[in-house]
Amino acid sequence: MITGELKSKIDKLWETFWTGGLSNPLSVIEQVTYLIFIRRMDEKQRAAEKAAALLGTPVKQTFFNPEQEELRWNSFKQKHPDDMFRLFTQENGVFDHMKSVGAKGGVFAEQMKGATFMIPTGLLLQKVVDLLDAIEIEDRDTMGDLYEYLLSKIASAGTNGQFRTPRHIIKMMVDMMQPKRTDKILDPSCGTAGFLVAASEYFREHDKDAFMDKAFRHHYENEMFIGVEFDPIMQRIGAMNLQLHGIDQPRLIAKDALSESNAELKEEATLILANPPFKGSLDLDSVETSLKTVVKTKKTELLFLALILRALETGGRCAAILPDGVLFGSSTAHKTIRKEIIENHRLEGIVSMPSGVFKPYAGVSTAVMIFTKTGTGGTDRVWFYDMKADGYSLDDKRQAVKDNDIPAILEGWKAYTDTAGKEDLGKRTEQAFTVPVDEIRENDYDLSINRYKEIVYEEIAYDPPKDIIARIEQMDKERQTALEELKGLLG
Repeated sequence: MITGELKSKIDKLWETFWTGGLSNPLSVIEQVTYLIFIRRMDEKQRAAEKAAALLGTPVKQTFFNPEQEELRWNSFKQKHPDDMFRLFTQENGVFDHMKSVGAKGGVFAEQMKGATFMIPTGLLLQKVVDLLDAIEIEDRDTMGDLYEYLLSKIASAGTNGQFRTPRHIIKMMVDMMQPKRTDKILDPSCGTAGFLVAASEYFREHDKDAFMDKAFRHHYENEMFIGVEFDPIMQRIGAMNLQLHGIDQPRLIAKDALSESNAELKEEATLILANPPFKGSLDLDSVETSLKTVVKTKKTELLFLALILRALETGGRCAAILPDGVLFGSSTAHKTIRKEIIENHRLEGIVSMPSGVFKPYAGVSTAVMIFTKTGTGGTDRVWFYDMKADGYSLDDKRQAVKDNDIPAILEGWKAYTDTAGKEDLGKRTEQAFTVPVDEIRENDYDLSINRYKEIVYEEIAYDPPKDIIARIEQMDKERQTALEELKGLLG
């Protein structure tokens, strides 16, 4: 967890960028990402040099040749601002060298095409380098917390419906799905890789012994995590986020997830965690053909559900955040995708979330849909939960509050899954309850919670009209008496 001191240092770093003329949040995070990587290259090589000196062996990991000594963090951080700026911007300087590191620098270094150095002055560069140098980021937890806090400062929605999923909602979904050691975990619209990072942290929190297993570590570091993202800036930020959480070689696919160019993503994942783009529509001709055979639509949220079904292995599980419209939309496409999941696979749960969960980014009402790909059906009943509170106020400020349904959601979901989804739990008047699939069919596959939730109206007893009129007449007499007394006082 981020400490007050670390938070204060990052706030100062953020303020320095803004007062120095770099105000776009994504640009700030991108530039900080580059600087963190440049620092980490030097730290990794120094650690390798120290180990080699102790053992009397050659240095195993080198990012810098002897003639590139001045390009190392510990060297240039002591230079005059103008000299430091020259080292960064000159040909074959610090920034060019960072872009040339390639595979040995991990997946982040492989994302360097198109990277641009945007810090405008030597003075700003020196201030930022000094502030970053004062932050101790040697351990994985601190690095991860630092980056998560930076990402939390993205305060505006993206142009294509992209916005940051709150970390506590991500954690709730991961905890509900309980990743397994053998899982291949995919986010088809990974952005800053928040879902993949949270899934990786699940093992460190719940299954630390797994890291003692060599086969698991190899799987964890090289095969477990798959992300798809077409925005180059987000690719680099996501790659750095994963690296700072100890995952050097995730599989990151730099393509539009829904396009023909991404047709190879088929039956690869055993677990999908996602918050696909909510808004916008695509040119139908550009959509990958197999997706259109599942649902013919231009709406991205429906196409992503078709993509998820294609990308999951049989038996694979999914938890995805969707706008409420997907649950009750009356178009042929909406009904088709709901029917596909309910009849041909196993729909297990719907967590309806209040509209304030994504503020200040958006006010849209959303839900988490949980299902398993079977290809043979299996939906028996569906577990619904009506989330009223998530531990934060539901306005733009999103301040911490006491009301929080997430612990109850996790407890209720565990109770439901412990019965293998074969028992009815809860009354329709409660926040958690189950609905038989036959009833959902009768309602044209409508999955909105209000279709099934029963509201108990409290009966209010009113006095007879003659008694109410009598009280009004008495009040009128008292008012008239008070008015006469006031007139008498005034003479």
